[in-house]
Amino acid sequence: MTEMPGTTGLLINEPLLWKKGRKGRSGFSIPKQDIPSYPLEEALTYGGPDFPDLCEVDVVRHYTRLSQWNFGVDTGMYPLGSCTMKYNPKTNERQAALPGFALAHPLLPEELCQGVLELIFHLQHYLAEITGMDAVSLQPAAGAQGEFSGMLIIHAFHRKKGAPRSKILIPDTAHGTNPASATLCGYRCVPVKSSERGIIAHETVASLMDDQTAGIMVTNPNTLGLFENNIIKIAKIVHEKGGIVYCDGANMNALMGIVNMGSIGIDVLHLNLHKTFSTPHGGGGPGAGPVCVRKDLEPFLPVPRIVLENGRFILSEQFPDSIGKLHAFYGNVGVMIKAYSYILSMGPDSLKKASQLAVLNANYIKEKLKDLFFLPHDVRCMHECVFSDEHQRKLKVTTLDIVKRLMDFGFHPPTIYFPLVVDGAMMIEPTETESKENLDLFIEAMRTIAGEAEIHPERLKDAPTRCKVKRLDEVAAARKPCLSG
Repeated sequence: MTEMPGTTGLLINEPLLWKKGRKGRSGFSIPKQDIPSYPLEEALTYGGPDFPDLCEVDVVRHYTRLSQWNFGVDTGMYPLGSCTMKYNPKTNERQAALPGFALAHPLLPEELCQGVLELIFHLQHYLAEITGMDAVSLQPAAGAQGEFSGMLIIHAFHRKKGAPRSKILIPDTAHGTNPASATLCGYRCVPVKSSERGIIAHETVASLMDDQTAGIMVTNPNTLGLFENNIIKIAKIVHEKGGIVYCDGANMNALMGIVNMGSIGIDVLHLNLHKTFSTPHGGGGPGAGPVCVRKDLEPFLPVPRIVLENGRFILSEQFPDSIGKLHAFYGNVGVMIKAYSYILSMGPDSLKKASQLAVLNANYIKEKLKDLFFLPHDVRCMHECVFSDEHQRKLKVTTLDIVKRLMDFGFHPPTIYFPLVVDGAMMIEPTETESKENLDLFIEAMRTIAGEAEIHPERLKDAPTRCKVKRLDEVAAARKPCLSG
């Protein structure tokens, strides 16, 4: 078999810093005191943190060893469906680290941070152009806050009309945070069941939409990795009843340069800069979740807003219909700089090509594995594909067993048991940054595992065997979590 990235190479154990520390050790030397010492009041010293005494080499080795236990996009393929864990070009990190950006304090007056404000101003316009929307706020600090902002805008829109509404439609293929965002705004979530094709039927929406329904939250492409082909008909139905169409744009990396969201009837859209526009995601955080709106919803965007006035960029709060501030400062500016760098370095043609490659890679994996793993919807997918363990379950092998074994081959597991509409789901998103050679290695590993399930199922039950930590007792961990140190 082809040599896989997984290895049994040396992984050095590392104790807690408190076990390594020895009284009197220090990682630096300080000048000799030229003033007499004076004891602090007991109240100032009692109960302080018990920091270990460590020398420089202890600290360096500690964090180097811990880093070798980690797995990330810089280590190998990270096919985490729905999360879009793709490689992040390092040039974007370099631009964000430029002193003029990195050292700009959020409390600087406007006249001393014109460069940052100008960058954010232009990024808003780039995102509006890419999505086909009219106005953008970059304030939301993550995708979920972008959703929440969108729902606040919808709530404010109906309230301004003097006809507040009480319900929101949520498809069963929406992202899990959608109903939470709607509930926080006081809406009652009405579930929308997908058709046997894995997408929303416009007839179902028509049967549920009424004058008490504020709108619908659609994830497009949805969590099955499928494009909602009926979206234009759905938008028309919702609009005729006075509702708003919100789109969860976390999966926009499949549509850049291909779909104009405004033209297909979307009124509110959030983006994940830390996914689609290639800035660190998850442990590499933080995030950014801009909210994009059509023209008549622009007055409700959060404040402050960056406007160009007499040749200067200012933070204005002169928008009386705004939903208000989302947090103390403007947003996670470092993430915005990386996204801006990504957009400029790619250009329109390459952004479109990135989406095309994301879709191509996902369909390649789907076609290469569908003979061994159950595929609920055997149609062209977008940026991710969803399998299940239905075939392997007959051999008493589960999704969890499969992905634990995949770790032995050196791959991070895909998302599992989500979306909930697929029992035993394995949600695989290769992203556009993986080469065919890497995809073929992943496919070969998955096919090998499927063969082992038939002949050596015990290998899957014992997996992983090559990782730093072996298979955990997840039930015991949930019931008796160890939270110390």
